[in-house]
Amino acid sequence: MPELLIHSMSEFSEIILGVLEISGTKTIVEIGAEYGGNTAMLADFAAARDGRLISVDPAPKPEFLEWAGAHSNVSHIAQPSLQAFSQLSNVDAWLIDGDHNWYTVYNELMLAEASSRRDGKPFLAILHDVNWPSGRRDMYYAPDTIPAAFRHSYSFEGGAVPGQSDLIEGRGFRGMGHFAWAQHEGGPRNGVLTAIEDFLEEKHHSGRELGFAEIPAVFGLGILFDLDVEWSARVAESVLPYHDNKLIRTLEDNRLQNYLRVIELQDAALQQDLAA
Repeated sequence: MPELLIHSMSEFSEIILGVLEISGTKTIVEIGAEYGGNTAMLADFAAARDGRLISVDPAPKPEFLEWAGAHSNVSHIAQPSLQAFSQLSNVDAWLIDGDHNWYTVYNELMLAEASSRRDGKPFLAILHDVNWPSGRRDMYYAPDTIPAAFRHSYSFEGGAVPGQSDLIEGRGFRGMGHFAWAQHEGGPRNGVLTAIEDFLEEKHHSGRELGFAEIPAVFGLGILFDLDVEWSARVAESVLPYHDNKLIRTLEDNRLQNYLRVIELQDAALQQDLAA
């Protein structure tokens, strides 16, 4: 796949760092290491406040491990996220950008919220890929790690196209063998945004109300936060201009259409080369 697609959480740096600053965050857990992008930004933020960054990623790039070893305020847990929570405590903010499927994200949120409640910490979670293509369609790096009851039928070759539930073999936005998409979009227990909504409903039934902001750019950023802490109104005010913003959503739709057109042109060029 071409590398021109903007896809990093670091594109939201001003918003993310603003929320972390308002909430007084010092200890950050990042699920899904992004060497050279979001991770470095978070490490610098934590270091400036005598805080720490804990990165959770079972298979980070070697460059990341070398970088992390050179930063005393950065530690790394080389385990899948759902196995790592027993080693995490006193976390101020959770940044979730790992496996983009309902089962993983729903359980990450449940475990993170339980950890925050246990430690007497306000709950603050920032998630990437809450909109298309992962908002309503599961993505699997390692499908066999998802229990069968929560795993949709999937394809490593099929491509996703906006507005179409079924995958298209050999076309669209696809993993090229690196990851798989669920064969269909939508429905119960499918996608990151669905996981967030189900989590919010579960917390509502248990009597805990949380704020949620959705920023519809660069695959979508979601911000979940406690409503009964002194900084919640300021966090809400800081993200409100971006929340479900129609202009931002229109620009994102245009960006995705242009990118998918680039993929079509590259596919056509490859077919011409093979036929030559």
